[in-house]
Amino acid sequence: MRLSYFWDRMYEQFGETYAESLARDYVIETLGSRTVDQALADGTGAKEVWRAVCEDFGLPAAAR
Repeated sequence: MRLSYFWDRMYEQFGETYAESLARDYVIETLGSRTVDQALADGTGAKEVWRAVCEDFGLPAAAR
């Protein structure tokens, strides 16, 4: 998954403002207790991060 597509999906699901806040502030255990921004900066793939977001927020299968 390309990073631009990842952000398109985040904005689609959460809205631009909340998606950016979530990425900066919300810690996800399955990402090693890191935020989305931290995981991406550390080199975790966008697809893996997106899957973790989907799981943590219970997004429907269609969003995955």
